[in-house]
Amino acid sequence: MRCFIGIFLPKEMQGMLENIQKQIGREYAKTKWVLPEQIHITLKFLGEVDDKEIEIIKEALLGVHFRKFQISLDRIGWFPNDERINVIWVGFRPEKDVLNLHGEIEIKLGSLFDKDERFAVHATLGRVKYVKNKEKFLKALRNTKVLCEDFLVEGFSLVKSDLSKDGSEYSVLKTYDLW
Repeated sequence: MRCFIGIFLPKEMQGMLENIQKQIGREYAKTKWVLPEQIHITLKFLGEVDDKEIEIIKEALLGVHFRKFQISLDRIGWFPNDERINVIWVGFRPEKDVLNLHGEIEIKLGSLFDKDERFAVHATLGRVKYVKNKEKFLKALRNTKVLCEDFLVEGFSLVKSDLSKDGSEYSVLKTYDLW
């Protein structure tokens, strides 16, 4: 099964992100938007794992001891660059606690998975299929307003991701509370 570890966002934040998705210049690019309830910060993508490995991962993640923390939406960005826009994302601030939680998870899963070479604190809003007018699309992205309301991160989840023609379907396998 295909899995990841992530932080899901509270309902009120999902509504804000849906509004941000609607602000972005839809007339300038064809984008597959992530459903608001599925928007999350990926702490670690695990890829394909079997049932035996899932049990080992669940046990290892019990060893993550981290305190609750506040973060807020920061800015809109895109990967990989201005020339080729594939993913539209929203960043968070401060990044320090998310980076440290990611580091804790990396340590606990160190014997099972390679360390992430690059890790960016973000949540994907949409995947760009094609751009009709790059100049206007970039301007629309740069002009998109992000409200910076704080929210409390109280835990993270081990999630199974099933791919279908309609997009990904997520099933939470286990949630881990922060203290």
